[in-house]
Amino acid sequence: MIMGRVQGVGYRDALKAQAESLGVSGWVRNRSDGSVEAVLQGSEHAVQAALSWARRGPALARVSNVRVQPLNSDQAYLGFERRPTV
Repeated sequence: MIMGRVQGVGYRDALKAQAESLGVSGWVRNRSDGSVEAVLQGSEHAVQAALSWARRGPALARVSNVRVQPLNSDQAYLGFERRPTV
């Protein structure tokens, strides 16, 4: 969960581009509470690099907190997608 000023600043598209450039699969979406939620899957190095970027975000974002929770799932994601808001 990514919190702060992260909606309306191009965060999802920028995270998608960053994830794709690192070879990270998964998805990103806005949440109705104003946060952004993402699932990142890939090598430990690539996921850590994506998380490091997520803590900064694009230029107009102001990230106040990134909460990381391991995902207990066997689902393998192919590519990185932008999902609808929940």
